[in-house]
Amino acid sequence: MKKILVIVPAYNEEAIIADTVKDIHNKVPGADILVINDGSGDNTEQILRSTGTAHLSHCLNLGIGGAVQSGYQYAARHDYDYVVQIDGDGQHDPAYILPMIEWMEKEQIDVGIGSRFLEKEGFQSSTMRRTGIWVLSGLIHLMCRVRIMDVTSGYRVVNRRFAELFAKHYSDDYPESDSIPFVVYAGGKVAEYPVVMRERVTGHSSIGFGKSVYYIVKVSISILLSRLLYPKL
Repeated sequence: MKKILVIVPAYNEEAIIADTVKDIHNKVPGADILVINDGSGDNTEQILRSTGTAHLSHCLNLGIGGAVQSGYQYAARHDYDYVVQIDGDGQHDPAYILPMIEWMEKEQIDVGIGSRFLEKEGFQSSTMRRTGIWVLSGLIHLMCRVRIMDVTSGYRVVNRRFAELFAKHYSDDYPESDSIPFVVYAGGKVAEYPVVMRERVTGHSSIGFGKSVYYIVKVSISILLSRLLYPKL
């Protein structure tokens, strides 16, 4: 039986985190769940304690990269076969986890990305964000010869080898796009699996217009320099 860990990074998700954890338990009953409470200032920590949910808490907000890497470090120490990233805001449906793992084993995929753009169903994100995704997708294809449409998707399934690599090497600032060249240059196979994403029920994205422009510029530079940043491992 495969040993699966679901990492749930959470920052101020008191309104939805209990439902997110329950949804994972119901749809992937054999998986372990680890919520990374990334310095939340609301009642996320208290909810996790009251529900008996396994979690790690950061005293400061490290951002998505630091939160997810904490989960990979835990996974590497506890010998998991697959590690799954699921956002704490309820946008990712855990019903796809087991089919994704089966597909990865059949196709020998190292890192599977849940993509909202393959079948274009469900929540498709804003026009600005889709434009940025298109730019980054083109750059990754140019540099790595891999076509990934939903490069910013945080819905990921990672095998043991890359969970161990991510535990040591993971971008701390908007890591989703950065990690794709890393996988390719490390000799891994990355591909997309069609999923339907939900629109977030509460809160709002932390990436506004200004941050979106910064994100596109910063990650574009990182991708262009990726051969130097991520030599073959």
